Amino acid sequence: MADAKETFDITGMTCAACEARVQRAASGVKGVSQAQVNLLKNSMELVYDGKPKTLDAVVAAIDKAGYGAAPRSRADTSEKAAAFVDPKIAADKAIAAKQKQLIWSLVFGVPLFYISMGPMLGWPEVPGLAGMEGMMASAVTQLLLATFVLFVNRSYFQMGFKTLFHLSPNMDSLIAVGSAASYLYSLVGVYQMAEALGVMDMEAAHYAMMHSLYFDSAGTILVLITLGKYFEARAKGKTTSALSALMDLAPKTATVIRDGEEQKISSDDVREGDILVVRTGESVPVDGVLTEGTASVDESAITGEPVPAEKAAGDKVTGATVVQAGWLQMRATAVGADTTLSHIIKLVDEATNSKAPIERTADRIAGVFVPIVMAIAAATFVLWLAFLAPGDFAVAFNHAVSVLVISCPCALGLATPTAIMVGTERGAKVGILIKSAESLECAGDLDTVVLDKTGTITEGKPRVTSFVPAASAGKDVLSLAAALESRSEHPLAQAVVGYAEDEKAAADADVSDFAQIPGGGLAGTVSGVKLLIGNARLMKERGVDVSELESAADAAAAKAETPLFIAADGKLSALVAIADVVKPTSASAIARLHQMGIHAIMLTGDQPKTASVIASEVGVDEVVAGVLPDQKEKKVHDLERQGHKVAMVGDGINDAPALARADVGIAIGAGTDVAIGSADIVLMHSDPADIATAIELSRATMRDIRQNLFWALFYNAICIPVAIGVLAPWGITLNPMVGAAAMGFSSVFVVSNALRLFAWKPSKAKADASAKETEVSISEGTDENPSGEEGKDMAAKTLSIDGMMCEHCVQHVTEALEGVRGVKNVHVSLENKNATLDAGLLVSDDKLKKAVADAGYTVTAIK
Repeated sequence: MADAKETFDITGMTCAACEARVQRAASGVKGVSQAQVNLLKNSMELVYDGKPKTLDAVVAAIDKAGYGAAPRSRADTSEKAAAFVDPKIAADKAIAAKQKQLIWSLVFGVPLFYISMGPMLGWPEVPGLAGMEGMMASAVTQLLLATFVLFVNRSYFQMGFKTLFHLSPNMDSLIAVGSAASYLYSLVGVYQMAEALGVMDMEAAHYAMMHSLYFDSAGTILVLITLGKYFEARAKGKTTSALSALMDLAPKTATVIRDGEEQKISSDDVREGDILVVRTGESVPVDGVLTEGTASVDESAITGEPVPAEKAAGDKVTGATVVQAGWLQMRATAVGADTTLSHIIKLVDEATNSKAPIERTADRIAGVFVPIVMAIAAATFVLWLAFLAPGDFAVAFNHAVSVLVISCPCALGLATPTAIMVGTERGAKVGILIKSAESLECAGDLDTVVLDKTGTITEGKPRVTSFVPAASAGKDVLSLAAALESRSEHPLAQAVVGYAEDEKAAADADVSDFAQIPGGGLAGTVSGVKLLIGNARLMKERGVDVSELESAADAAAAKAETPLFIAADGKLSALVAIADVVKPTSASAIARLHQMGIHAIMLTGDQPKTASVIASEVGVDEVVAGVLPDQKEKKVHDLERQGHKVAMVGDGINDAPALARADVGIAIGAGTDVAIGSADIVLMHSDPADIATAIELSRATMRDIRQNLFWALFYNAICIPVAIGVLAPWGITLNPMVGAAAMGFSSVFVVSNALRLFAWKPSKAKADASAKETEVSISEGTDENPSGEEGKDMAAKTLSIDGMMCEHCVQHVTEALEGVRGVKNVHVSLENKNATLDAGLLVSDDKLKKAVADAGYTVTAIK
């Protein structure tokens, strides 16, 4: 049975230790191949063998560990419920619950603190609870108030002791043990007071009150922890705001035509094939194809393009786009979880559930953190009671409780997932879909970006770059040419037709005698004029003199543009230059990559001359021209073998192997489904500038993660020793209440630091960066070219090499020779003690000898 995926809602998790415990419990079940738990979203993504009994076993294992688990597919069988679970709903519930808990905690906790600490701070005392005569009443009042505070915050004790009994203590266990110990110790003190008052020993009763009552600690610890948890819940709720915003884009209702009448229904109830009506101001409910009407559609939510797209019958429309003007009737082609918006939400949701490699270290620490802290607290108690303050139970108790309540595995567990979630959602907001936390982390380490030319650096379709009429040309030459070209489906012909439309030149003239001339162009009669459109060779064959515009044609060819001549009735009328133009942001995108210290390489199947022109225009560092799809993959692999961290950017099926091979595959959103499926990051706006933006976002996210991890580790490394009492000789000790406040707000700090990423903005290329000339080297294909064009400038060489002893030596020599620019097809033989390769004309024997010598070996001969 093939592997299946299931999403679980997990209850009872409060810290990183819980997350680690749930993940271990699920991973240990037979039939589970992968389990990823997300503390922020209280969810788990499970990959398993597809058997229902495996799901039951996972639920049982998590329940045994002290937590709850519910498969979403069983909670609600609707496809939408499984695919769309708005995190804002759960976040709002969590905030409301913590707010209620905090309010009642303050209602009982503030009076408790006032009664117990007021006399020490010089505050006015409460009548009836003051002085020696009121101390018993004060003790009983503190007992009642503390009991109410403990009851309001009973969840800490329920979960804390439950996980403790399952031998998997978590943060709640630390809180529960610390607070319960203070409460029970104080309860004993109340009985001591009562016993002393029973024999009229006022001094003993007063001593017991001053040294044995810690109700204020027991209650205030819980109040401060709950205050911190409330702010943490609010901050965590903001981390999913972008995902919720994406879900809110989906319209709630749709107008469908059924039985010849319009009906308003829920968008969830739209079925594939339904005929829908969308009017001005309404959102398109699902993906589909227009059957009637015309409309101006705002697609900025999906494509990022600010200019509305004009739609007519036969055009595709995407769900969540808005009709700004017009009316349309459409047929639904993708509904529910199959729409474009659903796929975007799914990608973002899966990315926020995934774990970055850097998180695994934090998980390992969190998994053992709580047991270690409890052991340290016990050791602290024994150390103070036996050696540092012999017999002083109160001092030893204070230090032990401080260690328990100040230790915070939560900050450690939230350090990475909060930043990953905010970074991923920030990317989605600017049109960058990141499929996994691993690719987000890896993107920050890139040092080389390989870009496909067509569709990535360039627009991917020919466009007219210039139209030069001859001196004797008529005013209607463009209209005549467009009319003739409209009969052809060739991309160059379509470029001319598109240019004519932009210039408002009509292309509706009558065409007769239409003919396509292989390798030449087009011929025909348009409105009685004999028209000829094609290259210089065709013009020469037909006796057309092109000398008037020959220099303009040469200039266009020098810029890698295709010049086409237009002749009317045997006389030259115009020159049109066509090219796959560079995208407006390509040069600035490359400049930004250079600012980040990243080497930019352009791969293309074009001839070197065309590639060189484009490379010079955008400023890439290197060009590999004349490559086949498998050669693109090999180039990426070769770069990785040389130790580079490589990203591949492409948009076509031919780029899919290289996208899959690269450390990070980046697909242009307007590309093919195969390319997008092979990529790790998808640029929805199809803008090259987003390549640099994605890398910058990765680096900003990783910087945030490192700051969070430093704080979490630094906080515990500093605070735990202070709680133990290492500064006590200098009079510096830590009150448990201060420790509880520090613990609660350490998590708030980490989450708040991650939220700063929502304000992050991409950089811009420096003013002079795009103008900087970059040296361009052309190296053609990396494998044999079937046409034989490539091999004619290569020389086969055999190098005799001394010093190779094993396969590691072979690998070192191979990598050394492959690192020489212009060297291909390297094969090193340990048995023959030699290396064979193909070397370009500029590769000297001295370069080869030096490369081998630098690797630690000697070339004795070259043939």
